Amino acid sequence: MSPICISRWLACEVDSLQFSDPINCVYNPLVYARKPHEAYLKRHAKQGLDALFLGMNPGPWGMAQTGVPFGEVSLVRDFLGIEEAVNQPPIVHPKRPINGFACKRSEVSGRRLWGWVQNRFRKASTFNKRFFIANYCPLVFMEESGRNRTPD
Repeated sequence: MSPICISRWLACEVDSLQFSDPINCVYNPLVYARKPHEAYLKRHAKQGLDALFLGMNPGPWGMAQTGVPFGEVSLVRDFLGIEEAVNQPPIVHPKRPINGFACKRSEVSGRRLWGWVQNRFRKASTFNKRFFIANYCPLVFMEESGRNRTPD
């Protein structure tokens, strides 16, 4: 099964999950940010890699905005060369708007991780010959206050 087929299957499966307090709002960027996410998979997901780097789940200013794990907007756009339309989730938390590639906030972990990749490998294609970055949980969890909640 291709990475895109797996992603679409996973998107449907996790969309049916229900959560209780303290989770108040859940985003599924595999659905509303499908275009940039699938562009990332097409370019970078492949078999025979040396290592898979895993994050916990999307950050509110990274993958939640761009559909790319650790998706610091400027690095996804300028280093990875991905800038696709991002739709809105069905329910938007007022403190965690989705602005897609127009997001002005920085994803600190994404800036560090993709910045390291850029400094060390110079080209995304060089890094992605051997490595891939993903999240083990594709959902963004928020409390009523808008606080990010990780799937510990």
